[in-house]
Amino acid sequence: MQRKGIFPLFLLLLWSAAPAASQPNPAKPLDCTQMIGWLAGGVSSSRLTRLAQKYGIGFAADESALRAMETAGADVGLLKALAAVPVVATSHGLACPEELTRASAFVHQDHYDKAEPILRTLIAKDPQNPALHFALGYVRQQQEDWDEAFDEYSESKELQPGFPETHSRLALNFYHSGDGDNAIAEARTALSIDFRNAEAYRYLGLGLFANVQYRAALHAFEESLARDPGSADAYYDIGITQRTLGNAQAAVNAYRQAVHLNAAFWKAYNNLGIVLHDQGNWNEAVAAYQQAKNLAPDEPSIRNNLGNTYCDKGDYDSAIAEFRELFRMSAEWGKGHGCLAKALMAKQDYVAALPELRLAVGENPTGSAEHRVLGQALLLLHQQQDAVRELRRAVELDPDSSLAHHFLGTAFFQTSQWEAAAREFKLALHLEPSAGNHYSLAACLISLGRYNDALTELESAISLQPDQELYRSRKEELLRLLGAINSPTRTASSGPRGQVSHGLRK
Repeated sequence: MQRKGIFPLFLLLLWSAAPAASQPNPAKPLDCTQMIGWLAGGVSSSRLTRLAQKYGIGFAADESALRAMETAGADVGLLKALAAVPVVATSHGLACPEELTRASAFVHQDHYDKAEPILRTLIAKDPQNPALHFALGYVRQQQEDWDEAFDEYSESKELQPGFPETHSRLALNFYHSGDGDNAIAEARTALSIDFRNAEAYRYLGLGLFANVQYRAALHAFEESLARDPGSADAYYDIGITQRTLGNAQAAVNAYRQAVHLNAAFWKAYNNLGIVLHDQGNWNEAVAAYQQAKNLAPDEPSIRNNLGNTYCDKGDYDSAIAEFRELFRMSAEWGKGHGCLAKALMAKQDYVAALPELRLAVGENPTGSAEHRVLGQALLLLHQQQDAVRELRRAVELDPDSSLAHHFLGTAFFQTSQWEAAAREFKLALHLEPSAGNHYSLAACLISLGRYNDALTELESAISLQPDQELYRSRKEELLRLLGAINSPTRTASSGPRGQVSHGLRK
């Protein structure tokens, strides 16, 4: 089939409006190929129940047919409805096709790779069947091949323009391609055909969300829930939207409802953990991530989030274990090295932290904080020259970081570059007039022999932190040094620079 591609906006807006004026689904009974094709395409049993009750069926709902529908994924409610609705005619379609039933069963078992070749073979035999194209579109969607899914849904739409689910699926496709306008247009077309369509309201919400119309999106999701109160997906979307709007507790409530409706919904557990983390509820966040991990043990993002929460709550042993397992399972995973390094440094394992910090810099080479923390670790490992290089880079990337200037000053101090160190501590003081920065500048001034200036800085440090004994004791040392320098009995060989080793220690 020739690829159609993504239609330009102005064409699609005109095209998608057309079905609203046409008749909806043909006013004829549904055959079993349609029913099973739509089941294979992910249409819910409740939705198919409504369609069967509205249009009737064109096949005998005998034991064989009901067994085929059950194999294809129909729930008890749909089976009961089929047994009760009138058989309008039986001349326009065969009974339930065996191969399509098998494909639908594979879809409902999440074996999309097994369903796909069956559907392709059926389409080759019956290329004008819209339900088959719809089912293949869904399979490719679930395999995240959105381009081919678009082509198959478009083919289904051309063959049967009045089926609203096709328009809503195209809306989802446009949403995933970042085209909010066309997503909204297709969803509205679906709703113009059937305003009771919960899926179309949900995908309308996604399109509005993509266009940063968050409150309108929230309203659309709520309309979807009003039509399908048991939709865990709609609650999940509400959770995302509420968090985006800054309503953390409303997001928590929505995610909790999503997992209540679908206990296997690991993405909802994962997002619930994120919002609980945002709120500082570390233990609850860990519990949510653990639930998600139990459901999807191979999903790296869960372990990454769990490790970060362990880090933030100060459980460094658990954080180290989680990240070690993450990188063992997913060596290509490119996040979390900075957090693992933080945990290792908290355990004073600087040697092990160093390669993680280098990887963190590789993850974000323009991140000032990453270069700064690497520089700090290098200082602790007495690799001062390398530390100076990393800390210079940190300052270049963020000249307004007091911490970056402070640690660059420390690196200069440790390499006896007193003037450069004093300059950095002055910049740090300008950005953050803290007691620690005053004290560090005083250390530099002592080394430069500028004792009176150093005394001023020490007094400033003490005024900011009067309970800090270290500052007071260093001031007393400096006063004794000044007293010795100013003593009339001082010999010429005991000049001020001869006393530097007795001054402040950085």
